[in-house]
Amino acid sequence: MSATLRLSILVAGLLAAGHVSAATCRDPAGFEKWLGDIRQEAIRQGISAEAVEAGLAGVTFDPGVIRKDRGQGVFKQSFEQFAGRMVSPYRLKTGAALLRKHAGTLARIEQQFGVPGPVLVAIWGLESDFGAVKGNMATIRSVATLAYDCRRTDMFQAQLFDALRIVDRGDLRPGEMRGAWAGELGQTQFMPSSYVKYAVDFDGDGRADLLHSPADVLASTANYLKGHGWVRGADWSPGAPNFAVLKEWNKSQVYSQTVAYFAGRLAGRDMAVEDAGQ
Repeated sequence: MSATLRLSILVAGLLAAGHVSAATCRDPAGFEKWLGDIRQEAIRQGISAEAVEAGLAGVTFDPGVIRKDRGQGVFKQSFEQFAGRMVSPYRLKTGAALLRKHAGTLARIEQQFGVPGPVLVAIWGLESDFGAVKGNMATIRSVATLAYDCRRTDMFQAQLFDALRIVDRGDLRPGEMRGAWAGELGQTQFMPSSYVKYAVDFDGDGRADLLHSPADVLASTANYLKGHGWVRGADWSPGAPNFAVLKEWNKSQVYSQTVAYFAGRLAGRDMAVEDAGQ
């Protein structure tokens, strides 16, 4: 879900401009040679040869990723439709329970990063149903395929190198790196470059693990928001200072509005979807 929402915003202009072929704009037969060049460049960038070999071993071109990329549609649901579906009674109940369960951790996170627990738990719930649905596609294969495709080569080559950096610094093994089709990883769906920049080891086990550690997941999400200008103590409703930061998390107005609404409900604000949309 988050892959479609995020990347549909990036390609909306291209889709509007005309028909986009479902095939890659490069011959898949050249992928292996290109991957050899990537190996050399990754090592030149300071990534260890061991991490490069481990990360790229057995990686092949995935035409299914190209089909998913070309098949995106612009997000068209209204806020009332989307929030009414996504902020379900189950998610409200589960989110409230997780706020209580992780109260101590969330208090420490807010003290360090300034982001309240309800905002983090709302994002957690919307991105992966609190870690239950993370995706099962091989991250390195996905970003390598999108980097080889010539439509957004520079963007995804950077993601590919950062995916290898995650391996190099010992946060995750290549086999663990499975997520959404466009390369999002973990319980709040970080792209590899965001993982490298914002992931933190908050549980003190020596690695930033956004797949398995709720403490690392929530603190890293807070670090991302802080890094994009979150104002401690300020409101996050539409029009308030921190709503613009939620839009840095996801450019979709409807999605950001839903995060704000969900967080408000978790924080004890009694509002209907219709009222929140006004």
